[in-house]
Amino acid sequence: MERLQKVMAQAGVASRRKSEELILAGFVTVNGEVVKELGTKVSTSDVVEVKGVPLAKEEPVYYLFYKPRGVISAVTDDKKRPVVVDYFPQVKERIFPVGRLDYDTSGLLLLTNDGDFAQKLLHPSFEIEKTYVAKLKGVPTYKELRPLERGMRIDNYKLQPAKVNILSTDEEKGHAIVALTIHEGRNHQVKKMFEAVGFPVQKLKRELYGNLTLAGLRPGEYRRLNKKEVTSLLQLAKKKD
Repeated sequence: MERLQKVMAQAGVASRRKSEELILAGFVTVNGEVVKELGTKVSTSDVVEVKGVPLAKEEPVYYLFYKPRGVISAVTDDKKRPVVVDYFPQVKERIFPVGRLDYDTSGLLLLTNDGDFAQKLLHPSFEIEKTYVAKLKGVPTYKELRPLERGMRIDNYKLQPAKVNILSTDEEKGHAIVALTIHEGRNHQVKKMFEAVGFPVQKLKRELYGNLTLAGLRPGEYRRLNKKEVTSLLQLAKKKD
């Protein structure tokens, strides 16, 4: 017997936390009966449905996706905008993005049907490094960017120190290319950080996630992660647990 939310997560419905929200909202039935108790346990013989759709026992899959700009990091969008799963028409598993990248941000995004895996990578106690490359309006000096490295306060939250590297500058055009490595993944965090020091982001791309890179991929392309890469990500998370 396993807890209902764990079974849902393992089936790729969503993370355990999101699965709990679905249960509390009355979207989950067990053997035809709506269940709202988070402590409910089910067995392999029980029929679990989420919004009328039976859980499928899928093998876990993990994908690295080069998200283009102008695509929503979601499974569906009520405004009918392109979503990341649109790029996976041949994938039969019910995959979803691990975290998100803003609509106008490109770069490395993970997708999976493994809710436990997603939850481990997204939990606040885990600190996997993520590196973004930003085109900034203006040409900053390292001194002007130092607040990012000290750990700044944004939205009444103290951020952890970041790593900053100025890759190139163009005085004539008035912009710079800067790499920023952070552990957290708060809403619009990178943009807010640069805005706070006076250099708005004009273009943003996530290039690294832990040890993973976009090597060999173009925007809109993806590849499947191998077992070693998945294990490595989980090990990076455990080091910070």
